[in-house]
Amino acid sequence: MVRVAWLFWFSKIIELIDTIFFVLRKKDGQITFLHIFHHSFMPWTWWWGVAYAPGGMGSFHAMINCSVHIVMYFYYGLSAAGPRFQKFLWWKKYMTAIQLIQFVLVSLHATQYYFMDSCDYQFPVVIHLIWVYGTFFFVLFSNFWVQAYVKGKRLPKQDLKRSLNSSTAHANGKHSENGTSNGVGHAISNKSDSSPNENGSSLLSKMKKA
Repeated sequence: MVRVAWLFWFSKIIELIDTIFFVLRKKDGQITFLHIFHHSFMPWTWWWGVAYAPGGMGSFHAMINCSVHIVMYFYYGLSAAGPRFQKFLWWKKYMTAIQLIQFVLVSLHATQYYFMDSCDYQFPVVIHLIWVYGTFFFVLFSNFWVQAYVKGKRLPKQDLKRSLNSSTAHANGKHSENGTSNGVGHAISNKSDSSPNENGSSLLSKMKKA
């Protein structure tokens, strides 16, 4: 179990390096406070956990986190595979939902410690830290959900394109209505302008008959 825990810690180092590459490549659209804080916070906290209190109640958190990251990096793999795979990225919203469920489960699992008569976990402070971690990141990821999917500030490319197309079609519909009303107005104007000509023609016809 201790060896597996160290492998989990090493995966957090890889995620931190991934973030460093984002910064060096100036991928500003992918760098957020949530991204930097999450990937900077995890390596050093998990080093303390693995070094002094591996296994036990702390292992549930790692298991859930690894499962979620398998799904998450599968999504990133599809995203990096090219334009022909963009149609398979419609479930980004649900991936964020899975992350939110993860934090709820982590916090609930840690909460049971406070209702136990006794627990032999080596360092209870780690349990407190895990509970704070689950609750705090649930708040941060909930804010991301609101910004991305309620306010639409970080929509996936296909959703953004669909939204823009909808707005353009709506605007074109208004222009079409204006064109129709202008056409009707123009026809009415022409009809009224032609009335004097028609009156003049009928008067000239009467004069000829006389």
